[in-house]
Amino acid sequence: NLYVGDGLNHQVRQIVISTGAVTTVAGTGDNGSSNGTGTAASFYDPQGITTDGTNLYVADTNNHLIRKIVISTGVVTTFADTGVSASYNVPLGITTDGTNLYVAQMGSHKIHKIVISTGVVTTIAGSGLYGSTDGTGTSASFFRPTGITTDGTSLYVADKDNHKIRKIE
Repeated sequence: NLYVGDGLNHQVRQIVISTGAVTTVAGTGDNGSSNGTGTAASFYDPQGITTDGTNLYVADTNNHLIRKIVISTGVVTTFADTGVSASYNVPLGITTDGTNLYVAQMGSHKIHKIVISTGVVTTIAGSGLYGSTDGTGTSASFFRPTGITTDGTSLYVADKDNHKIRKIE
């Protein structure tokens, strides 16, 4: 299956690759941030999605939340608040190495790590000020990072307004 954040429809969709059948996994179709099961839950512009094989983790962009969907049941819960308490906003890209989630934060120009087992959020790259400086950790700068993926060793970041793909080792 392929899972898609259907942002403007405020839903998470599943596409069966072999048949092309599309179904709604979660989301009412109206914006909101309610937890619930399947279409009883609500999102506000879900974008990036990653999976650990059991759960989907969704960047619920305009709610500034990371949401978790249990694939087998469709239960949606708020996994991490990426707004005020985490000091960053506008999560777009998300990926996992199985132990951590990595989130590209367009609004704060940072890359955050969330430990899946504890929910602890830390900044691993980006100063918070826009720029295009290479460096280690928060001495590096990004300008609206939007996408992120991993090869199991390094992270690769789509640094949108710098028109670059950046590597974090």
